[in-house]
Amino acid sequence: MSSSRPAAQKQAPDAAGRTGGRTGGRTGGRTGGRTGGRTVSLVTLGCARNEVDSEELAARLETAGWTLSDDGGADVVLVNTCGFIQAAKQDSIDELLEAGAGGAKVVAAGCLAERYGSELAEALPEAQVIGFDDYGDIASRLDAVLAGERWAAHEPGDRRRLLPVSPAGRPGAAGGHLPGHGAVPPDLPPGIAPASGPRVLRRRLDGRPVAPLKIASGCDRRCSFCAIPAFRGAFVSRPPQDLLAEASWLAEQGVRELFLVSENSTSYGKDLGNLRLLEAVLPELAATAGIDRVRVSYLQPAELRPGLIEVMTSTPGVVPYFDLSFQHASGRVLRTMRRFGDRERFCALLEQIRQASPDAGVRSNFIVGFPGETEEDVAELHRFLTDARLDAIGIFGYSDEDGTEAASLSGHLPEDEIARRVGDLAGLADELMTQRAEERVGESVEVLIEESLGRGRYGGRAAHQAPEVDGTTQVRARGRLAVGDIVRARVTGAEGADLVAEVSAGAAGGVAGVSAKPVRGTRRVEPA
Repeated sequence: MSSSRPAAQKQAPDAAGRTGGRTGGRTGGRTGGRTGGRTVSLVTLGCARNEVDSEELAARLETAGWTLSDDGGADVVLVNTCGFIQAAKQDSIDELLEAGAGGAKVVAAGCLAERYGSELAEALPEAQVIGFDDYGDIASRLDAVLAGERWAAHEPGDRRRLLPVSPAGRPGAAGGHLPGHGAVPPDLPPGIAPASGPRVLRRRLDGRPVAPLKIASGCDRRCSFCAIPAFRGAFVSRPPQDLLAEASWLAEQGVRELFLVSENSTSYGKDLGNLRLLEAVLPELAATAGIDRVRVSYLQPAELRPGLIEVMTSTPGVVPYFDLSFQHASGRVLRTMRRFGDRERFCALLEQIRQASPDAGVRSNFIVGFPGETEEDVAELHRFLTDARLDAIGIFGYSDEDGTEAASLSGHLPEDEIARRVGDLAGLADELMTQRAEERVGESVEVLIEESLGRGRYGGRAAHQAPEVDGTTQVRARGRLAVGDIVRARVTGAEGADLVAEVSAGAAGGVAGVSAKPVRGTRRVEPA
């Protein structure tokens, strides 16, 4: 870490107008339950993968007799931090300081804690620091904190070295704890897993009808700007049977949409001997009783193959949504980033997707101000954004990350020049997202209802909108809808990247065409 109190870096808004997107926002917040006994408040920062990790920690703690609390008087505040970019690190440090100001004992977990270990503990004595390898014994760690004990934080290291270089040698290898892949403890109390069926090491922290499902951890790519592989480790897929068991359990909790997350979903299965395994697993996940939608995230353009595009655009229940990590459109900049592609190749890929599914949703993030980036490179990115018709665009200013190749490159741009380029392209992105949303006026969309807004209005997401980071759809209906309903509606307007849609009314003022799945009263609603 460059300092104990790093300054926040200005970032452009993501597709939905929030700053940070998946890298800097809070998912889940403080989580609640009853009070009494040993109590812990669990705060989740960062991406959807962290949300899964927090739910593992919650399950382990509740199994050991800890009570989750959100009343502000918890004995311990456990902060699952983000350590991806400078702004996210600042957010995590601010949260740790705020938690300590209330008098509770504070424990830092997650990516920032794993990445910096003893360095973070020295710079931030307000918190105890744990790494991923402490997750399996998290209850004992918090017991020790509550007893006033202090332990030496781990020395950070490159977790890629914990597993064989060859992906084929990784299954079954002892390579440290993989959050979200943990073994199930022998005795889980009611509410953490169903009384019969799959036993899942996870405790849901909210009642939303969408939930992330981690399919893999780590990354084998060597992008010059990214530090994630060093602290998340080499790529490891979860076995298909684990995914299907967890999908069934999530459906029993009322989840209608599975949001598949990893550092690189297109690599799923390569360490299990089948690089096309995702194509086989997606239809099985979509067939899970009670699940209506499966959404894939974190796709690498260089690894997106025709067979996967076909499955994602033709399988019932799998939404045609492509979260593509382009990062830039200048071939020269991408090569310096140790990535592949250029504007022409990316446009050809988008054309291939839209030939298979004309209404497919596409989002991507882009780094602006990378060392050596020229005005011509920016112009190439400008041309690509104008041509690409993306539904959601995130523009982020480059910042050095400790231990990365890019930090040592020549040609670093002044911060004010990076900010200027970010501002220009973020403004363009806002205009283009608005145009793309307006193109969808008149389309028929299926919307997952996530909240009631009152007066016959409901908030939700269409198939081309991912949770947290993309736009939303406001639905107007004469009949009553419930959270978890999926309704077919016609888009009547757009407000920035967001849509407005109307549901047809059925007989006697009700919403027409209700059919049901046998899961906690959830239902599908169709127009008349």
